Amino acid sequence: MDLKKLAARLIPDENLPSLEDCEKAYPPRKLKQGAEVTRLAPSPTGFIHLGNLYSALADERTAHTTDGIFYLRIEDTDEKRKVDGAVESVIRSLKYFGVNFDEGAEIDGENAYGPYYQRRRAPIYRAFAKDLIERGLAYPCFCTEEELDEIRKIQTEKKEVTGYYGAYAVWRDKSEEEIYAALDAGKPFVIRLRSQGDVNIKHTFRDAIKGSITVTENNQDVVILKSDGIPTYHFAHAIDDHFMRTTLVIRGEEWLSSLPIHIELFKVLGFELPRYGHTCSLMKVDGGTKRKLSKRKDPELSLDFYRAAGYYPQAVIKYLMTILNSNFEEWVAKNPDKDYKQFPFSVSKMGKSGALFDLDKLNDVSRDELSKITPDEMFEFLAAWVAEFGTDADRAHFNDREYIVKILALIMGAGQKKRRKDIVRAEQGVRLLDYFFDDTFAPQYTFRADGETVKVMLEGFAKLYDEADDNSAWFAKLKQAAAAAGFAAENAEYKANPQAYKGNVTDAAEIVRIAITGSPNSPDLCTVMGILGKERSLARLTAAIN
Repeated sequence: MDLKKLAARLIPDENLPSLEDCEKAYPPRKLKQGAEVTRLAPSPTGFIHLGNLYSALADERTAHTTDGIFYLRIEDTDEKRKVDGAVESVIRSLKYFGVNFDEGAEIDGENAYGPYYQRRRAPIYRAFAKDLIERGLAYPCFCTEEELDEIRKIQTEKKEVTGYYGAYAVWRDKSEEEIYAALDAGKPFVIRLRSQGDVNIKHTFRDAIKGSITVTENNQDVVILKSDGIPTYHFAHAIDDHFMRTTLVIRGEEWLSSLPIHIELFKVLGFELPRYGHTCSLMKVDGGTKRKLSKRKDPELSLDFYRAAGYYPQAVIKYLMTILNSNFEEWVAKNPDKDYKQFPFSVSKMGKSGALFDLDKLNDVSRDELSKITPDEMFEFLAAWVAEFGTDADRAHFNDREYIVKILALIMGAGQKKRRKDIVRAEQGVRLLDYFFDDTFAPQYTFRADGETVKVMLEGFAKLYDEADDNSAWFAKLKQAAAAAGFAAENAEYKANPQAYKGNVTDAAEIVRIAITGSPNSPDLCTVMGILGKERSLARLTAAIN
């Protein structure tokens, strides 16, 4: 069979680039020895989730800790499933979490290795497919979907591996006459790889994450060009990773089954195989057993969950780092003030089995991270969340920056040797501010003392209160009002004769605290009243009596 003639008939394009020109157009990158080139290559068929962020962080850290390149490639070969806005969502979501690309789709700057959308690179794929046909390593297949379904049905009934291979690869050895007859009849066709593999042969493969694994050779005649001339993922990714000079492909372990196909494609194309590292799945404990995080069952798999709840972006990243590298927590303990980007990230230290995702632990990390920032930085963080997710009342409150920064300084313990850790995420942090505003102050007056005692205590303290008092003077007046209401002014007095009093000074303070904040728990009450101001504080003491 004249393979050049067949290739020209199957792929008649006259202006395809030569294979040599492709090599010249995308030369090896000039990077220092050991620098890694990694990529995130999503398809625009959905929106990014926690697993994508997990892998993207591994890619980004690997590239940037080695002075390499991290780029974004969009694998848009499946036009039918494309979701509008998906690409922008990927970039926006990763940027929110501080994971930035050096180059790629929609990234400003030098894009010498683009275009980064696969559909725009069709001539390159077609050139290499044509070369494979000319070398007898690819061929046309005219099977209909119904015929392929019938093949799968037979294989399933026989309990055989499904796919297009061996005796089931019905167009693999068709004659020249049969092929041209199908072409002349205008039958649609795809281009398939003529696999050279043997499933009886196994090799040891060094996975960058999982270590040594056994890989069986591929014998599937996979489609490399679809009927519309657009490549499949398998074919396009091999060519793109070569010409974008990818050195390490980090991807989910669900791709392990495709590894034999990719190894063979790189071999027949004459390209050096990049290193592959397959990440473990994110797991959670559910009912005492571990299972994979599920889009259907687990809202925490969606990145929108973390944005809507107001998780501090760096907290999410630092928590994921603890999953990615087991020695990260130890490093943080020794270097509490260092940026996580200074950590010597290593792919070899990534987990080989399921990574357990623990929302409670993330909350602990978030609480710790937020305790380190200044009240002004906290205001910026909360204000950004309020602008997108807050109520109208929240947005009105955040117009008074000075007032809210005062509140945050109190809540966070600014200036204290040991900072408070009251805020876990923005949503909860904003709600901690509610009682400082009359329109969102919703007290639950649940006093442990009787109504008359509450009345005497609050009226007595209201008469004594002076907003100019410091903490010591404020507390002295609280004790004076407490004694007048029947409480022990000193704890020692109460311990000596508890039956003689209605309670101790702490019980008396709780009555004032509930009246002022609506809760038995709050930060320093003297400071709270100082922030609220005398008029508002006295009004609340009066309102709690009625």
